[in-house]
Amino acid sequence: MGKIIVGKTEDIPPGKMIKSSVDGRDILVANINGEYYATDDTCTHSGSSLSEGKLNDSTITCGWHAAEFNCKTGKLVKFPAKIRDLTSYSIVVESGNVFVEM
Repeated sequence: MGKIIVGKTEDIPPGKMIKSSVDGRDILVANINGEYYATDDTCTHSGSSLSEGKLNDSTITCGWHAAEFNCKTGKLVKFPAKIRDLTSYSIVVESGNVFVEM
């Protein structure tokens, strides 16, 4: 497992999220009260980019059909149909850099 830089802490303030491309995968990185979390950026229902949706506390809401996922765990929170959870990744912060472990 390796660490890959996905951004700088100053680029991801609390309550914000960004999309980063890691080894051909789109990863969403969110800052929840100073703690960083990473999941797949692609909605498992529609394939849309979750980073274009909304972040409320630790819930990501897809901008296309309002599927809701917990950004800390990748688990589906709310949607009319059962869809697959997101993959979540470990984050390491070192010297102002945010790394995802793959």
